[in-house]
Amino acid sequence: MPSKAPKPPALPPSVSRPDEGDGSVVAEKKAARTKPPRMYQVVMLNDDFTPMEFVVMVLQEYFRLDLESATLIMLKIHHEGRAVCGVFSKDVAATKVELVLAAARRSGHPLQCIMEAA
Repeated sequence: MPSKAPKPPALPPSVSRPDEGDGSVVAEKKAARTKPPRMYQVVMLNDDFTPMEFVVMVLQEYFRLDLESATLIMLKIHHEGRAVCGVFSKDVAATKVELVLAAARRSGHPLQCIMEAA
């Protein structure tokens, strides 16, 4: 009696075997969803030694603010002890903090600038 080859296991009708049909395989592509980058606030802190004019100059130079906006932020720093100078991606915020701190050190001022998650 000739032996029969074992039957392959049954597959659902929507799945085809590689040795059957035209050999094409259909794969569903899922849309990749990326989150927007986390944003960070650059915050300047008040001190009793840094001149107000220097703070305004830093805000204009490194944050591209006009004189009026820079003056308002400087006054908020002076009266409230801190103020947000801008909101940026992590790398940009870190760079701005370093630029402000370097400018303050070059000028001999103790101005402090930090970044916080927004």
